[in-house]
Parts: sequence; structure tokens; C-alpha cells
Amino acid sequence: MEWRERASCQAEDPDLFFPVGHSASGPTLIQTDEAKAVCRRCPVREQCLAWALDAGPMDGIWGGTTEQERQAMTRRPVPASPGRVTP
Repeated sequence: MEWRERASCQAEDPDLFFPVGHSASGPTLIQTDEAKAVCRRCPVREQCLAWALDAGPMDGIWGGTTEQERQAMTRRPVPASPGRVTP
């Protein structure tokens, strides 16, 4: 079974995950919070977020994150793991 078929968002209105505007207040913020609440209880949230990070910039809430949050994640340097050689 594909991870998307198990996603909690399948039972929701798709428009919920695409808030209009980028306001940090008002209806956009409320809609974003509602979408993220669905993601928090989703059994495939991690797979969704990984897919969204691999796919690159796109609108909407994916894996419980906004486009701006995903962009910030991709700008962070990856910490060196033990035994990993860094250039």
C-alpha cells in the first residue's frame, strides 16, 4: 500500500491544506493550524514530509509543515555524524 493511501488528509477537504495568503494571523493562521492538527495525528507524517522535502518548493501543508518551514529545513547544515568525514 502506498503511504499516501494511509494519510489522514485523505478524509479531509484538500483545500484545508492550501491556505490562501501568508499571514501570521487571522483566517490563514487558523486554517494552517487546522491542517497541521490533521498532520499531527497522521500515521505517515514522516513519509509525507520526506517526500515534500525531496520534491522541492511547493505550496501547501505537507508533513505538518508550511512551505516556509520546509525551506528553512533545507537551508540548515546537516550535522556531522560520528565517523563521517566532512570536506
